[in-house]
Parts: sequence; structure tokens; C-alpha cells
Amino acid sequence: MPKIHQFDTTMQLLHKVLDLRSKNQEIIGSNIANAETPGFSARSFSFEEQLKSVLSGGELTMVSAHPRHIPLSSTSIDQVSGTISIKRDNTGIGDENTVSVDHEMIKLSENQILYEAAITMLNKKLAMLKYAASGGM
Repeated sequence: MPKIHQFDTTMQLLHKVLDLRSKNQEIIGSNIANAETPGFSARSFSFEEQLKSVLSGGELTMVSAHPRHIPLSSTSIDQVSGTISIKRDNTGIGDENTVSVDHEMIKLSENQILYEAAITMLNKKLAMLKYAASGGM
């Protein structure tokens, strides 16, 4: 997808959500593919909290009091990358694989629904822009 510039925060957010949901889909798919691999540790991807913190802190802008101060960097939607956590097997029983196919299929379905919801919202936003650009016709 091409880079969306600063003309619309909602479109930037939806673009980032689609990227993160796609990454989540890859990780879930990898877990399912390795469900029978001995010693494989299931991975999970989370980004929601990072995204919430960026959105809630987006109202304030930092300002430097002097030009020689350390430059301030504002947190933007583009900086959200999510975190991958690994579920280790601590039981010592079996093949030490921590993938639950049922759990991964539920996560896969939820992620797919949320991805499609973001696509629908992006399409609605583009339709509104197209309507406004055509003069309301």
C-alpha cells in the first residue's frame, strides 16, 4: 500500500491497523503451521495498547524552550510496531509444543473480522471523499 501522508488522521490510523492486522495474521498462520513441530513455542502479537497510548497522547504537542535543548520526538502512529511474545512450555511433558490449534483458530477468526472491519471503514472514508470531490453528485 502506498504511504498515506498527513492529510487525514483516520486514514493513517486505518492504514496502520491494516498493516498490524496483516502481521498478526502471519504470526497466527505460522503458529498453526507449526502445531505439530516438536519444541515450537507459540508466538502472539499485540499492538492495541501501543496504538491506544499513541492515540490518547496525540492531543499534546511537545515544544522545546531553547534551540540547543535535546530535540523532542512526538509519538506518531507510524512508530507503532507491536510486540511479539513467546509462550514457553514449562510443563516438561510431551513434545514441548505450546500451540493450541483451537485457540489459534479463534484468534485467526477474530483478527480476520477486525481486518475486514478496518477495510470497510477505509472504503467508507474513501467513498465520502469521492462524494465530496465530485461536488456531492
